Amino acid sequence: MAKFPLAERQLLGVKVCLKCKSRNSKNALKCRKCSYTHLRNKRARRKEKA
Repeated sequence: MAKFPLAERQLLGVKVCLKCKSRNSKNALKCRKCSYTHLRNKRARRKEKA
């Protein structure tokens, strides 16, 4: 996704709330906005071959 490993860690090192779709820190146990406890890791998009 990103050109540099550091940039990729910053972009993908977050968790996303399944309820409100807000971004949270990678160490979060609940959402910072809605306090929902079901979080998932942000997915990396794969490059599509043309």
